[in-house]
Amino acid sequence: MNTAVHKFGGSSLSSAARYHAVANIIISHCQAGDSVVVSAAGKTTNTLVKLWLCYQQNDSQGTLDVIKLLKNHQVELISELLIDELQETALQKLNDELELIATLAQQQELVEAQLLAHGEVWSARLLAQYLTQLEHKANAFDARDLLLLSGGQLQHEKNQKSCQVLNSEQFNVVTGFIAKNESGETVTLGRNGSDYSATLIARYCNAQSVTIWTDTQGVYSTDPRKVKQAIKYAKVCREQANLLARLGNPVLHAKTLTPLKDTNIKLVVRSSFDSHSACTEIVKKGNAKQKHFLTTLDNHDLVKIEQLIEGEVGELSQLIQHTLHHFELDSETYLLIPAAYTHIVINHLSGRANLVESNLFGLGIVCPNDIAHQLTQQAAKILQKYNINIRFAFSQKDMPGNEYGLVLCEQAFDTDLLTILHEELISDSQELAVVVAGLGNVGATFITQLEKQLVRLNYLLPVKLVGLVRSENMLFCSDGIKIHNWLEQWQTSAIAYDNKSLIAALEQLDYEHKVVIDITASEDFSLLYPDFAAQDCHLISANKYAGTAHTTWYNALKEKLYERNLKWRYNTSVGAGLPINFALNDLQYSGDKIERLLGVFSGTLSWLCCEYDGSVPFSELLLKAKDMGYTEPDPREDLSGRDVQRKLLILARELGLTLDLDDISLTPMMPADLAQGDWLSFLEKRDKLDAFMSDKLIQAKKEDLVLRYVAELNLQQDKLVAKVALSAVKKDEPLAGLKAGDNIFVINSLWYQDNALVIQGPGAGQEVTAAGIHSDLYWLTHSLIK
Repeated sequence: MNTAVHKFGGSSLSSAARYHAVANIIISHCQAGDSVVVSAAGKTTNTLVKLWLCYQQNDSQGTLDVIKLLKNHQVELISELLIDELQETALQKLNDELELIATLAQQQELVEAQLLAHGEVWSARLLAQYLTQLEHKANAFDARDLLLLSGGQLQHEKNQKSCQVLNSEQFNVVTGFIAKNESGETVTLGRNGSDYSATLIARYCNAQSVTIWTDTQGVYSTDPRKVKQAIKYAKVCREQANLLARLGNPVLHAKTLTPLKDTNIKLVVRSSFDSHSACTEIVKKGNAKQKHFLTTLDNHDLVKIEQLIEGEVGELSQLIQHTLHHFELDSETYLLIPAAYTHIVINHLSGRANLVESNLFGLGIVCPNDIAHQLTQQAAKILQKYNINIRFAFSQKDMPGNEYGLVLCEQAFDTDLLTILHEELISDSQELAVVVAGLGNVGATFITQLEKQLVRLNYLLPVKLVGLVRSENMLFCSDGIKIHNWLEQWQTSAIAYDNKSLIAALEQLDYEHKVVIDITASEDFSLLYPDFAAQDCHLISANKYAGTAHTTWYNALKEKLYERNLKWRYNTSVGAGLPINFALNDLQYSGDKIERLLGVFSGTLSWLCCEYDGSVPFSELLLKAKDMGYTEPDPREDLSGRDVQRKLLILARELGLTLDLDDISLTPMMPADLAQGDWLSFLEKRDKLDAFMSDKLIQAKKEDLVLRYVAELNLQQDKLVAKVALSAVKKDEPLAGLKAGDNIFVINSLWYQDNALVIQGPGAGQEVTAAGIHSDLYWLTHSLIK
């Protein structure tokens, strides 16, 4: 079955030149099997309505004059588009149909819906013939053979079977707007019914997407023809689009969206007049952040309704072929009705409707839920300032829970006033979407701290937590995850993911800025950094693997980030919350030159060395540290020194050195053979570790020294020294006075030669590490302010 449905409106087919443009779009954007739904060309429907009015008024000459107008327009299109036999056949077919219309009018047998259907039939037939002439397989389909209604209700099962006739080897050009009932009579699908036809056919054919080609480039914050500063949105969620439609926005209409409910069919709005311009996608809830919109209503009446019956608003909308908006205020139910149709609605409701206000003009404000009331009040103040007489101003939620504001006035909104309202009410501020990977102790603490930090961050730039990733599951919500109950949301809504679906979720985030905060200890996850950068994500890492990857990979990542103007912060990959990266950068930026850097970079090994005095075997101290949660699950990973080696490499690269891990000499804090086998086999041989450390301690005490596991980077000598090893240090050196569990960084530079710069403090712990990540996030947010 077809993979996509494309719909072209009347303005897209208003002339031969427009048909040519549409044909080019179809050829370049469609594939065989796709359906193309069309409206009547240009003002054809309006002309047919005029013909119907002449007929109803028994205006015979007027009827003939309008038929002549129709003929002239259609003949002009056919003559300019078709040649030879195709043209001759098309003109003869048109002439026969117009003669039949004239005959039926003369015999008083015209039927309105059947008459109006000619516009779409002519468009579909001509477009299919023109595509055929261009040597592309195409066939026109009358939607009355595809869409059946019974009692005003679509017969979905039958329609789905009928749509199987659409051919997978050609372009299927289908009439919009029309269907038939069980008696075979023509029925219309109402105002903008062609859009509705397109989404219905997409649903019946299980299409992947529907593209509405129109005369605007997408969905804007307000009417771009009135406000030059209107913002075009790349994505709009269906719920907001539906609310806009019910408030009278002309781009999308409520019933257009109905067939897409509970499907994954993508809806796209784009311009047939500029097919290369960016589009707007209408996406499922959670796949787009909430946007800000202003929409206006002209010349409406406000009617109070008693005992509104469920589904009655839809019936009334169908009756007048126009979208109606209803709301409740002070326990009363109201309808906003275009003034031209008020009498029809009041008559239909038989005494249950009373006119409250007439000739009102409205301003609808669709926005994120938490600011609807604020913006409504702000709009009212602006209007009062310009002497606009306000009748109603309120905000409320619609049935799906979207908040909106509505201001009803006695005067129309001119372009200048709408521009002022847009400037004051519509925010085009940039936002930062935060995705946190790793929800262990540090990750959970980071999220807990984030609730308070957002108060500070939002002064700089609006920030939202939109994604959580852990192990094999993820949770994404473009509108933002509620931090106060994030764990509950995770437990109920997280889904399984693979790398492809994670990248797709990041791609779907329609934020100006995105950051992935990696609090995992996963090398595999760090390998995704280039993919994150490809989705324009900034990076914050507590994970050390990317920062210590092979130079070729590391440099390629840095280059990719630079090309895309993306930031990468990783202060907590060394020293937890200690500002060692900041210090090194500041010194270099200010003109200093680092000559030597040494220190204790492991909180675990710091604790072990400070606590070990020989009174108990070292292995007992190691097991105690493991029980307290100070070590890795297998403490030999700490003793190996690899973690310290990685941290030294990160700092070396921060100083501009080109090194790999193998360039850093590594001596583990245990005999090499103890690294073999599993943890249980190690325990059986732990006396080797005790003897090893006892010898080191005895030797240090003889020389009045203390043991520390030290990382050193020395740039003073002709040959670079980069090493990690257990060392004995003098008691008057900064490393000797280390508090158990602390990290320490000793920096000698041109400015700090004799008296080193010392940075010391907790080198581990979920609170300080999470705080360090927040420091990186604050720095990133500050750097994004434009």
